[in-house]
Amino acid sequence: MAGYTDFPLSIYNSYSREKEVFTPIHQGQVGLYVCGPTVYNFVHLGNVRTFMTFDVLYRYLTYLGYKVRYVRNITDVGHLVDDVDEGEDKIAKKARLDNLEPMEVVQMYTNDFHDTLRLFNFISPSIEPSATGHIIEQIQMVQQIIDHGFAYEVNGSVYFDVLKYQEAKGDYGKLSGRVLEDLMNNTRELDGQEEKHNALDFAIWKNADERHIMKWPSPWGIGFPGWHLECSVMSTKYLGKQFDIHGGGMDLKFPHHECEIAQSVAADGEVPVRYWMHSNMLTVNGQKMSKSLGNSFTPAELLTGEHELLKKGYSPMTVRFFMMQSHYSSTLDFSNDALEASEKGYKRLMNALKASQELTYKKGTIEPALEEEITSGLNEAFLNLSDDLNTAKCIANLFDLATRINSFSANKLAIGSISEGLFMRLQKEYQAIIVDILGIQAEDSGKSAVLDHLMQLVIEMRQEARQNKDFATSDKIRDALNAAGVQLKDGADGTGYTLN
Repeated sequence: MAGYTDFPLSIYNSYSREKEVFTPIHQGQVGLYVCGPTVYNFVHLGNVRTFMTFDVLYRYLTYLGYKVRYVRNITDVGHLVDDVDEGEDKIAKKARLDNLEPMEVVQMYTNDFHDTLRLFNFISPSIEPSATGHIIEQIQMVQQIIDHGFAYEVNGSVYFDVLKYQEAKGDYGKLSGRVLEDLMNNTRELDGQEEKHNALDFAIWKNADERHIMKWPSPWGIGFPGWHLECSVMSTKYLGKQFDIHGGGMDLKFPHHECEIAQSVAADGEVPVRYWMHSNMLTVNGQKMSKSLGNSFTPAELLTGEHELLKKGYSPMTVRFFMMQSHYSSTLDFSNDALEASEKGYKRLMNALKASQELTYKKGTIEPALEEEITSGLNEAFLNLSDDLNTAKCIANLFDLATRINSFSANKLAIGSISEGLFMRLQKEYQAIIVDILGIQAEDSGKSAVLDHLMQLVIEMRQEARQNKDFATSDKIRDALNAAGVQLKDGADGTGYTLN
């Protein structure tokens, strides 16, 4: 089995803007933190791609023999509409519009998040903390930042003093490449900024008026934590004041991750993260995925094909395989042609995997050139995974090996033309790379569970439409399912389904 000394991992570090050999703080152990979802709506495909990147990283680090503590948070308070310091909390707004308790909204969309990730065969993190579960720790960090002179209180709100921090530390903007003077010149005036010493200052605790639903007592009055604060608190609580890897989508570099660094340094005196990793965005037919452009679709729509841009639905493993064929730092473009090609490629890979497991060894005359080809193919697959998690090149290696496996299976090549040791390695590692590291599995394994998760997503979409009095969409979902042979049954305990 490959180990981390055999195939040392290199990571493109967004902080240094260089590819670096990964050296953990503690030998053989890795602390990994990934920014999780704000649970006020259904999970979108951009989320899926980001979390898939770090699912593969988690799997690969574990396979290499590291003991990994993977922390991925749930944001259930403090994330305001438009990602600014004034206005309504995204979850509270959803609760108000749907006439629900905020924690009902949180539970509904947390369940959806988990259901969606299970569909795509994600491994659960080691710890999944929530912002509301760490209010006390957030208040404590705010007080630390104040005590160290990097924050100030105004009318019950506490703001981080960016200029004072920059004078003392000089690294604000290093992660995102932003120049402070340019940020100051380009910052637009917003309501409530008259409280701030400078427009770039950001809230780490906000005063809550009587209309605000989610609020807690603090030394500065009744309020709630700023959005950026929770990740500084929860990452350092569970991984230490300095930890190995922090991941997230590229859209979080600024301001979220930049503010995380500043908060942690201001509170603890240490740069918290050794390696920053950021996944890139999704496009559809070359255009940015956007609801306003009508080219945005949910994972459920992608799987069912119920969207005008989709010719048909695609299975979860086809989608997972598709996402693996592009480097995580590259833009990934969705199109029917690309998905159909991935469907064929996925089936070819699964056929090769099945064939590899059905082979039995028979001694023969060993061919050194063939031995070298297969050995190199396996080694290159690991080398590519260790080269900043290059799943695209790894899959190319797997297809090259598939050609040889298929030749063995069809008796075009004698299985004895390689040594028994290499034969056993091929069987074991070919499966390990596909199933254990890339997380790709045969569709018939757990098909009923996949259907249940998919139906749960569709049922939740219908329930939301009914809550919003969008009965046309609700009826369309029901009728489409009926046409596909699925009958929904509404009852006192919720909605179920039967197959006709």
